[in-house]
Amino acid sequence: MAQNERLAELSEAGVAVWLDDLSRDRIRSGNLQSLVDERSVVGVTTNPTIFAAAISGSDSYDDQLHAMAVRRVSVEEALRTITAADVRDACDLLAPVAARRPGDGRVSLEVAPGLANDTDATAAEAAHLWWLVDRPNLYIKIPATEAGLPAIQTSISRGISVNVTLIFSPDRYRKVMDAYLSGLEQRLAEEPGADVSGIASVASFFVSRVDTEIDKRLDKAGADASLKSKAGVANAQLAYQAYEEVFSSDRWKALEAKGARPQRPLWASTGVKNPELPDTLYIGELIAPGTVNTMPEKTLAAYADHGTPGTPVQKAYADAEEVMQAVRDAGVDLDEVFRVLEDEGVQKFVDSWDELTASVASELEDKK
Repeated sequence: MAQNERLAELSEAGVAVWLDDLSRDRIRSGNLQSLVDERSVVGVTTNPTIFAAAISGSDSYDDQLHAMAVRRVSVEEALRTITAADVRDACDLLAPVAARRPGDGRVSLEVAPGLANDTDATAAEAAHLWWLVDRPNLYIKIPATEAGLPAIQTSISRGISVNVTLIFSPDRYRKVMDAYLSGLEQRLAEEPGADVSGIASVASFFVSRVDTEIDKRLDKAGADASLKSKAGVANAQLAYQAYEEVFSSDRWKALEAKGARPQRPLWASTGVKNPELPDTLYIGELIAPGTVNTMPEKTLAAYADHGTPGTPVQKAYADAEEVMQAVRDAGVDLDEVFRVLEDEGVQKFVDSWDELTASVASELEDKK
């Protein structure tokens, strides 16, 4: 079937289109395959919120839940069995994409968010999930907290592909890229001549949440209204500038010569939170080579219907810096903003994980 023209052009501009959603119904109904065939979708991201909605809103899990209830498995085991099964099936569906587009055709599965500040536990669970799903086109999602950074390095050094999530600032993003390069260097140091070409990574840089938090502070400061809803895009544009610097460095070139793949920027949180904004804002204004944009289906459909490219990211660096400086001059403490966003991001996923755990516990009880 023919691809949607607008999404096909987005792909041709170097943006890999991923879907930020997954459910068993979506896989079994053929919906995910149709998005691959008609909407240029070449990857999938998940999180605890997505799985909570999928399991609570469908009877497709009933038979599996009943079997686990009879066996009296723990809630934690049931939760991981269910999510791993969906991710494995999605990996299999996307395997042909992965074969022709290395780095894409990937599906992400997140470590338990409650481990975000525990380095060793995060690395251990990443290894367990990698083993449990057992698909080469899997990404393990690890948050970019201070404790998460060494877990990212350790996971990469073990040959585990990683989607680094909850990145809000260019400074933290640089640390994420350093963790990735350090992981590759560690693997090569521990196993000289090792094949690192199969290790892939993306760095999920969040966009709309930045606007939501900064706009709230701009309102409180009585700042010029023209500054509102510009920081999210500008912040991401400066992150891409950092990406270009790191992945043109001599340090990177030495790894690339040994077969390493670059860690691509992934624009996350791309559905607009403010209904007054264009619904494709965080797609059209973040077009750059070698990037990924993961979208809720509503945003994907909106871009397919009326999305248009904005200013290419690489031509926007000076304007982006001016926007962020103006935000600072208006009295917004960006360091505090990014700290709050990270803490809230972790807590939101913890809350969703708790909701998911409670939902599975209830389902197991009902199926006894």
